Amino acid sequence: MAVRKLTLSATDEVVETAKALAAQEGSSVSAIFARLLTAAAAPRRAAPLGPVTRRALGLIRLPDARTDQELLTEALEERYLGSS
Repeated sequence: MAVRKLTLSATDEVVETAKALAAQEGSSVSAIFARLLTAAAAPRRAAPLGPVTRRALGLIRLPDARTDQELLTEALEERYLGSS
């Protein structure tokens, strides 16, 4: 596979963070960027849903006004911190 050069713009802080992470992993910023994009694209290439999952779709309605992250945080707080 051919490798092409790509120029990106980022703040000094992001650049330093990327370099430090690459050094910790014994990798390069380019390799980390490639893994990040590959991981971000992975859900789009996921296997088709099985029959049980397809039947379960739409059984639960989540509140529209809250994000998935907010709902997850609330559920974890209830589970591990209990009700106050």
